[in-house]
Amino acid sequence: MSASASAAHYVQEVGAILGTAAVTSLLSQRLRQPPVLGYLLAGMILGPHVPGIIIGGESSVQLAHSLSEFGVILLMFTIGIEFSLRKIVKIGLPAALTAVIEVGLMISLGYMVGRLFGWDSTASLFVGACLGISSTMLVAKAFEEQRLRGGFVEVVFAVLVFEDMIAILLLAILTGLASGTGLSPVDFALTVGKLLAFLLAMLAAGLLVVPRFIRGVVRIGRAETTLIAGIAVCFGMAAFASASGYSVALGAFLAGMLVSESGEGPKVEHVIQPLRDLFAAVFFISIGMTVDPVLVAQHWLPVLVLTAVVLAGKVFGVSLGSFLAGNGLRRSVRAGMSLAQIGEFSFIIAGLGLQTGAIPEYILPIMVAVAILTSLTTPVMVRRSERGAEAVDRWLPDRLQTFVTFYDGWIEQLRSAPRSAAVGRRVRGPLVMLIVDATLLVALLAGSSLVHWQAVEAMFQATHLSPTVIEILYVGATLALAGVLFVGVLRRAAALARALAAVVLPTRDDGKLDLGSAPRRAFTVAIELALSLVIGLPLVAVLQPFLPLSSGFAVFALVVAALGYNVWRSIGNLDGHVRAGTELIVEVLARQGQGGASGPAAHQSLVEVAPMLPGFPDMTPVTLSATSPAIGQTLAELNLRARTGASVLSINRASAGVVLPEAHERLQAGDTLTLAGGHEAIERASALLQRGIVLGE
Repeated sequence: MSASASAAHYVQEVGAILGTAAVTSLLSQRLRQPPVLGYLLAGMILGPHVPGIIIGGESSVQLAHSLSEFGVILLMFTIGIEFSLRKIVKIGLPAALTAVIEVGLMISLGYMVGRLFGWDSTASLFVGACLGISSTMLVAKAFEEQRLRGGFVEVVFAVLVFEDMIAILLLAILTGLASGTGLSPVDFALTVGKLLAFLLAMLAAGLLVVPRFIRGVVRIGRAETTLIAGIAVCFGMAAFASASGYSVALGAFLAGMLVSESGEGPKVEHVIQPLRDLFAAVFFISIGMTVDPVLVAQHWLPVLVLTAVVLAGKVFGVSLGSFLAGNGLRRSVRAGMSLAQIGEFSFIIAGLGLQTGAIPEYILPIMVAVAILTSLTTPVMVRRSERGAEAVDRWLPDRLQTFVTFYDGWIEQLRSAPRSAAVGRRVRGPLVMLIVDATLLVALLAGSSLVHWQAVEAMFQATHLSPTVIEILYVGATLALAGVLFVGVLRRAAALARALAAVVLPTRDDGKLDLGSAPRRAFTVAIELALSLVIGLPLVAVLQPFLPLSSGFAVFALVVAALGYNVWRSIGNLDGHVRAGTELIVEVLARQGQGGASGPAAHQSLVEVAPMLPGFPDMTPVTLSATSPAIGQTLAELNLRARTGASVLSINRASAGVVLPEAHERLQAGDTLTLAGGHEAIERASALLQRGIVLGE
């Protein structure tokens, strides 16, 4: 075939690919579904597995795959532009903790499901990694269509940022595993160490050149020059990462971060976006071409099971992690329901496994099917997330509702507590030892598994004991040492939890009655549970390939169950503390004649009673004006705690004095409500009571 004929042939193929994608994406959007589904459908129609349109057979698939590499690179580049070192610091610890808990849980669950279906360790690990990362594209599209802003939306995107960072780490590690380095802990440590060194070197060198270069180009003021310069940085760093043994996605991501540091990221992203959208569409089309509907039909059970795992696991993991990180129950549940899907990163991870032969060919179609099913549920989950959050709050027992309010206030106080040298020393020691013990535990169990049979053989040659006896001795010694380290991890976590809780609720050393023991205990065990999840879930995800099926997760589940029981008992004691404190508030306000008084008088009384109520969050009086939309509603109808996170401790009423709040209590003009909760929760409750709106949602 001549060069001109070959060029014409490729033009025809590209025209057929993009034309089909245009039709299917329009159809998808008319059905109120994301265009990604249309692109996947176009790929399935044009692919070799579905009879119908034939545009060149295998050559068309190869062309689409070649062009899709550009889509991956540009997609990762624009994701990187959304990052910056300053933004990562600003988003902070809560989002990182949430992402670690959720991704660790999903990798563990995905690995277990894969092993239950008979897939090998490497394939199961790839499946778990595919389930761990939510879809930025699908979530952003759902929020845009429903015009959602602020509040939980910020929580969702913060978690997505750290999920993407974890995905980059997973890509680098899985690339090493897929290339044949295996699951050795030494190789794992070397892979992570080399990755960190590569990242630091690239960022250090890039920060000296790229931001200045981009700023200089943007100052010229020509869009095409900005486009070419941005593409040059993107593909140049992608090529360097590939030559260094890492994925092009990692290099493109780093390029985006460096462009973001120039301060001109939005301008570069604006000119690159049409090109990115074009090649991203080709990327999803190429994924669709690899899907064999027959394979999906043959593996319908794994598709349904993994879909259920994604929907349930992500809602639970994100909601629990976000709440423990201090984002409040309502925002956390809404964030969890919004992130219950997989998407573009799952395709990239599965494509890597398929390309390197690390996973069977049926895994990618299964992941695509799961992504399609979860993308169909995403708009519905987002739309109903507010109702879901309110339903969860109503389902909670009274003592848990009280704990939720107080926990939010304690976390807020912990964040705003002054950082002193004494506090730093008290927290730093347990934290360092916790990391050391956890690292040693991973090294022991992983190393013991890898040298198991060699060690047994060597002991047999040296002692000539029965292999069964040697096996028992070897396993027993390993478990004994692991038990010591495991107990050390639990003790360090408990010590760190006590140190953090003492920052908010200091212990008394003057010999007097410690009225803060109940709230301090509840806060301590809650932090201990959070630390166990943050440390334990990644450990389980890392260790599962080295342990018998589900044993690591089973031990972890037992520990979490025990901690959960301690939390429940502590919450019971806290509930009694709160009831006594509420009665004290009512008594003090009534004795001082504050019934019906507003503002300063009620606030002064609360200031005076606060020292007698250690552990109570901020208490603020709010007086209902004659125009308040809350007048005439009962507390149950208002649902203040579920909608804002603040609780009503008492109601001051001119005609009845100070009364305890009941669900059927109907509010009247002039009522002064004593609200408890974090600063943001009280602001939202005040706005709802006075103006009928919920701030930040």
